[in-house]
Amino acid sequence: MAKLPIAVDLGALDEPFREALRTAKELGADAIELEATGDLAPRRVTRTAIREIRHWLDNFALRCAAVRFRTPLGFDTLQDLDWRIAETKSAMEMAYQLGAKVVVNHIGRVPEDEKSDRWKLLQEVLTDLATYGARAGAILAAETGTEPGERLANLFARLPEGLIGVTLNPGALCAAGHSAEQAAAALGRWIVHVHATDAAGDLLHYRGQLVPLGLGAVDWLAVLAQLEEWNYRGYFCVSSPPGCDPHVEIRRAIGFLRRL
Repeated sequence: MAKLPIAVDLGALDEPFREALRTAKELGADAIELEATGDLAPRRVTRTAIREIRHWLDNFALRCAAVRFRTPLGFDTLQDLDWRIAETKSAMEMAYQLGAKVVVNHIGRVPEDEKSDRWKLLQEVLTDLATYGARAGAILAAETGTEPGERLANLFARLPEGLIGVTLNPGALCAAGHSAEQAAAALGRWIVHVHATDAAGDLLHYRGQLVPLGLGAVDWLAVLAQLEEWNYRGYFCVSSPPGCDPHVEIRRAIGFLRRL
């Protein structure tokens, strides 16, 4: 695989927005992942703010790789569902305006029973969001971790082709007792974004936790090999596990990816 395009989770830096952009550039990033919360929530960001953010990105020679918009619940439950759908659509519009093509969110746990009401609800809502994303110019990318990749792939095979994507999170998969390599193989055709994470701990009993990249159980060379099979050319977003110095850890994580 050629030089990996790397994004930084801007929220992990815990700095004012413009200073965080400067730090991300100094740490060696090509792009940023923006968390759409607080003042950056989709419905609070004005057109003037969008132009200002794009101007700052240009000044630091950075791109917006993705917008992360995580709702309190997934799309598998009816509680406040209309609100979550509407806000996710607003996040898609915001992502497009920032030059990003991806909105990251957890969609909810995919049930094993394809005939269950929750499975049918997920399929219905994701089909709606996929169709909307085609018009908005940015697609929803479901983040992995709550179920094995094969189960998520089974759902995605029933959704509009090319209109919805996956954010591969190897660390979250590993911590939940699932294989990141197998998930990359099963979901490769839909992967449009990667969270470069790692996990360690009692993985056999699903007690894993995120650790610094390269120090856990994820076989990153194997994951990259699977992504290369699918000709993946999207971003690898690095962050900082809890308890770590984000500046130190993000710099180290970028170095780890550059050496692969």
